[in-house]
Amino acid sequence: MDSFNLNKLKEFIPKELPIPSWPTSHRSMNPDDEDEAANNRNAPPVPPKSDRQSSMSAMVLAEPKPITSGPRTNLDLINECDNFPYYQNNAQLFFACVNTYYGLYVEEYPEVELGYLLPSVAAVFKGLPDWKVDDDDRSLTLVTGSNEAERSRIVAATCEAMRATGHFKILEGWRNELYPVYGPNRDLLFSVERAASSLFGIVTYGVHMTAYTMVKGDKAEQDRIKDMRLWIARRAITKQTYGGMLDNTVAGGMATGERPLECMVRECEEEASLQEDVVRKSLRAAGTVTYFHVRDHRAGGETRLLEPECQYVYDLELDEDVVPKPHDDEVEGFELKTVEQTKEALRNGEFKPNCALVLLDFFVRHGILTPEDDGYIEIIARLHRKFEFPTL
Repeated sequence: MDSFNLNKLKEFIPKELPIPSWPTSHRSMNPDDEDEAANNRNAPPVPPKSDRQSSMSAMVLAEPKPITSGPRTNLDLINECDNFPYYQNNAQLFFACVNTYYGLYVEEYPEVELGYLLPSVAAVFKGLPDWKVDDDDRSLTLVTGSNEAERSRIVAATCEAMRATGHFKILEGWRNELYPVYGPNRDLLFSVERAASSLFGIVTYGVHMTAYTMVKGDKAEQDRIKDMRLWIARRAITKQTYGGMLDNTVAGGMATGERPLECMVRECEEEASLQEDVVRKSLRAAGTVTYFHVRDHRAGGETRLLEPECQYVYDLELDEDVVPKPHDDEVEGFELKTVEQTKEALRNGEFKPNCALVLLDFFVRHGILTPEDDGYIEIIARLHRKFEFPTL
């Protein structure tokens, strides 16, 4: 499901309106809705402007709530992770978000948005050297730095200063890892501390791998799903984000300068004690999964921060005598589950949200999730969201 061009959409938003209000006359970007409006002249009167603003503000500013009861469908799992609104599904909510968040820019590319920031985050930059906050345009621009190294130094100094103030709880999870921010030509514009990436709402990149074992020698197609066992990791309860939840076999963020394969090999050793020769021999690249996530309380730190993410996904078939083992303090242990047991854990909401999406992608690839399953077309489209921002 492709996203619209955000800059074009913004042309339809009256700039003189208070944020996050909605113009009384606006109903839809779809001309067909004009006919519907004409047919509803006798509809109940529109609520007072103050009531509409309050309703819209609540719509935008409310913290995302994870599903807490009942089994989750596959589309529930999608919606819980890819939860930034789509224009096609809810135009009012989409515009409310666009009309609330601030766009991130660098002066070299004044028309290219690089991410979205909460107003409360953008406000911190007011008066800071090297940055310009424009409340009318809802924008934050890095106005100094003529190359990647200079811009990265400025961003690093700003993030260090924000960390020192203790203002943002999310920065308590400082990682000393740098994430890249790319421009319209896939050029590296600057790097930013991993813990601060959500404050800027930039696209981040990672790698996720699903390891599996076939318990029988017969790999005939009709027996493959029955004989498949998936290695599922359980996150350490002490992790700041999604502690104790289930995870893909191996996953990790991709730092500036890293390539997906090298990152995957490194993470396999660090998290699962899988030797490099074993990984390189059998690892298979399987595309990407992309989604636009709005953080809730389980992620730790501030909520409603934005995370458009691209995960490079891999499959790894292991012999039965190869057993992943925790190597660092991020993983509590590994469990070997059947496909049905994995599905049950997904229905029960035991997986970290983005890991659930990676598993759904794995299920599609291996014929476990098929066109006979509800929502198949939407699931596949939503696993590969097109971002409004430049990507690698």
